[in-house]
Amino acid sequence: MIQAYATARYVRTSAQKAGLVLELIRGKDVNRALATLRFTKKSVATDVAKVLRSAIANAQQKEGFSGDVDRLFVSACFANQGPSQKRVRPAPMGRAFRVLKRTAHLTVQVSERPAPVMAAGATVSKKSRKPATGDRPAAGSRKSAGGGRPAKAKKA
Repeated sequence: MIQAYATARYVRTSAQKAGLVLELIRGKDVNRALATLRFTKKSVATDVAKVLRSAIANAQQKEGFSGDVDRLFVSACFANQGPSQKRVRPAPMGRAFRVLKRTAHLTVQVSERPAPVMAAGATVSKKSRKPATGDRPAAGSRKSAGGGRPAKAKKA
């Protein structure tokens, strides 16, 4: 199983904001993740898409890669806090406020899904797998007619 990762360092966003976007793609196939990032209305989504494309390219360069990009999925992604730039903003009455311009380190890891293994001699039929009519309960029948609530006991 192939694993590859890519990291973008010193991205000008907070790690918390980047983590919100990374949650959207965690565990998804790479094609679906790229489509999700393309239509996400956060500015950090473009940076995350770059890192994801880089991780895909790194996986393709690894020895033992099957060549099928469709089998890759985002196995892990996270944002670590980078160094903060300290700036000074003028405030009323000669004071100064400190402004923190945060940065983040984005990491995306992709892995290859294992190929489906079939037993020797097993065949897959192309018939639809619908249950027989005798397997299903009759339409409208239920175990309890009260809609799942227990009946109230009446006082004598």
